[in-house]
Amino acid sequence: MTLKDLQVGDRAKVAGFLENGGAYRRKLLSLGLTPGAEFSVTRVAPMGDPVEIRVRGFALSVRRDEAEAVSVEKI
Repeated sequence: MTLKDLQVGDRAKVAGFLENGGAYRRKLLSLGLTPGAEFSVTRVAPMGDPVEIRVRGFALSVRRDEAEAVSVEKI
């Protein structure tokens, strides 16, 4: 399952990054989206891009391409 598949209100934990997410991996890691980090989906734009999540006490907006690169485990 990827971050893109989650709905508003879902809670999940970062499991890792997919192979095609190499370009986004470093950026997301520096923003606190590290393996094991728990987060919740707070908003999704009407067309599905971007997705806003709450991780480590702050809101982070992630584009659809970036969200497809993050493998998650639903809590």
